[in-house]
Formats: sequence, structure tokens, C-alpha cells
Amino acid sequence: MPKFRAAPSRLAFAVALATSAAVGLTATATPAVAQKKGKEQPAAKAKYSKEFIAAYQPMSKVVQENGDVASLSAQIPALVAAATTPDDKLAAGQLIYSIGAKTDTVSLQRQGLDMMLDSGQLSAEALPSNTFAAAQLAYNDKDWATARARAEQAVAAGYKGDAELLIAETYFAQDQAQAGVQILDKAIARKVSAGEAVPEAWIKRGLSQAYQADLTPESLKYAAMYAQYYPSATSWGDAIAVQRNLSDYEGQELLDLLRLAQRAGALRYERDYADYITAADARRLPGETQRIIEAGIAAGLLKGNDVFVSEARTIASGRVKADLADLPGLERDARASGATAATATAAGDAFLSYQQPAKAEEFYTLALSRPGVDTPRVLTRLGIAQLDQGKATEAQATFAKVEGARAAIARLWGVYAQQKGGAAASTTP
Repeated sequence: MPKFRAAPSRLAFAVALATSAAVGLTATATPAVAQKKGKEQPAAKAKYSKEFIAAYQPMSKVVQENGDVASLSAQIPALVAAATTPDDKLAAGQLIYSIGAKTDTVSLQRQGLDMMLDSGQLSAEALPSNTFAAAQLAYNDKDWATARARAEQAVAAGYKGDAELLIAETYFAQDQAQAGVQILDKAIARKVSAGEAVPEAWIKRGLSQAYQADLTPESLKYAAMYAQYYPSATSWGDAIAVQRNLSDYEGQELLDLLRLAQRAGALRYERDYADYITAADARRLPGETQRIIEAGIAAGLLKGNDVFVSEARTIASGRVKADLADLPGLERDARASGATAATATAAGDAFLSYQQPAKAEEFYTLALSRPGVDTPRVLTRLGIAQLDQGKATEAQATFAKVEGARAAIARLWGVYAQQKGGAAASTTP
């Protein structure tokens, strides 16, 4: 059979993974303590130095009365120098932050927050959110090391928000994709453990970073996660494309991956159908080849007058009748005493391709009991046959047994079986 025309080494994606941006990390930090009314004035019982009070009070009055706040910037060094006690530093930090917020000066906001945090006077209740606010400001200022350190401190202090996401993004910003993905894993696991939805943008971000950095295990994991948590023709198409690109499947492995694409409605391009036709081979599986050709033409992705398509179509249509007539003999031979695993496998393949999954399951099971069986291949197809009968639970168990080069294919099939069976998503697809 002639080869289909050459295609790029990497398949197209429906989502622009390569340009996936950082998610949810550009909001302006708003420290809780700095927002509380009256906090600009030192509390009566706090311990303030006389020098600090003298420097602080005139500046605080200008801020409270919405005066010329910008003019206060020049007085900040003297205020900082006068702040000698922990309470001095807390109050100075609050005031400096307020000046920075009113003048939209990030450096002053950061300075003020840092003084508040370093004073040691923030309450246990206020510490986590203010520490994370400092991390946000550092992140927005592209100070990755400080942002990461402050976010880690926020987590240690009990912050319940998405600090791990910010930490991951600091690694991504420094081209340390593997470290970032590992942190993002923790953020996703925390969401799942809490029974919360995992944001789609997080998964696509992890997939984008892992894929661009050629992190194969991580890319395959996030591709499966994308299809698992957000099933659609797009997510399934992208998950399968990632697997194809990173694993370079051919022949029988590619056939089973494209069978998944067909069942998930994720055959999206001309190449998908052409590769399926080549992998199925009109001489070997004419019935399945014929169905895929007709489906591709109906979808408007194949042209009946294309030389490759028309030749495969002619071969397939010419062999179907004889192939069907041979099935009873193949069935008899596969059941015969002393028949090999290869014969039973061939019978299973034939019945699976002709959409008779119950018989396919019988012969794949028989093949597994015989010596010399290609266990990963037969288990994969046994799972497909079970799933085609609606036996989702059994199929998941079968796919979970597949090892070796086919394990990643079986894992994707397992996710699909889980969805068909209505099972809840797990943290490890």
C-alpha cells in the first residue's frame, strides 16, 4: 500500500500549549493588616520609641487625610532609621505599605510588607495571608527567589490558598520545568484531596511546561489528566497527540491508540485517518479499514478520489466478503487442541475488527493461557473488547495490567474506561 504523504514530526494541537501563560498570579497583593481601619496609628499598649513617634505621626496624618502622599517618599528612610522596637517596625511597615499602595509604588509596598513580616509582631491569624501577599508582590516584580521563599513561608504558616501554584510559576519563569511541575503536582493533589475542582488552566499549564521541556513521563501524565478531568474531543485529541509525539508509535501500538481516538471522537485531522488506515492495513483488517475510510470521508477529512484513499478503499472492499467467510474456520482453528497463542490472537483481532467484542474477548482470554503470547498487546485488546461490551470495570482492571511500551497507551484507555463507567476521577490517572 502506498505511503501517505509526509507530515510534520510533531502533530498539531487544538490548544496553543506552547504559549500557555502563567495562571492567576498577577493580582495586586492586599495585606489584611494594612487594610484594617485605624491600624495606621500605633496602639496604646504597644512599645514605641520617642524618636519613631516623632517621625511617624506627621506622615500618618498626611496619609489619613489623603494629603500629598507622594511627598512622603523622601521621609521614609528617616522613618525606617527611627524604627528600633518590633512595634516601631510593624507600624512603620504598615505606613510604608499604605504610601506604596496610594502611590502605586510596588517597591514601597514590598518594603512595607517585609518590615511588617520581619517585625515578628503579626498575629498568627494575619501572618499567612500577609506572607503570601509579599510573595505575590515579589512575583509581580519578577523577584523569583524572594517570591518562592515567601510563598514557602506562607505555606509553613498555614496559608490555605494557592501558594504552590505561585511557587511552581517561579520555577517555570526560570526555565526549571521539572521542579515547577513537581510543585504543581502538589497543588493539584491538594485540590483533589479537598474535593475541589482542579482548574483546567493548571492542567494545561503543567502539560505545556512539561511538553516544551521534553519531560516525557510528566507530559504523558498531564496529557492523561487533561482528558480525565476535562473530557472532550479537544482534550482527548491533545492527550493522544502528546503520546504519539513523545513515543513515536508505529504499527500495532499506533493502531490501538488510534482506536481510542476514534472511540473518543478525537480523530481530528486528515493525518489521523490516514495513519489509522495504514496501521489497520486493508489487506489485514479490511472491515475496520473500510469503516474508517467511510468515516473520514463523511467527516470531510478524506477525499474519495485521493490515490491513497481510493487504493485502500478498493483493496478493503474487495476483501471483506472473503474475510468474513474465513471467520468460522479461524474460530475453529483457534479453539483446536494444540492451537498457538498467535492463532487465538489472530481470531481475537479479526472479531474485534468486525465489531464482535464478545467473541474477541473469548479468544484474547484463550491466547493469554497459551505459551508465547504477546501479553501487553493481547491485554490491551482484551480491555478494548471488554469496554466495547460495556464492561468498564473489567476493562479498567485489564488495562491496569499492561506493562512495557504499551503501558502509556493502556493508561489512556483506562481513563476512557473510567469515564465510560462513570467512575470518579482519581489523583493518578
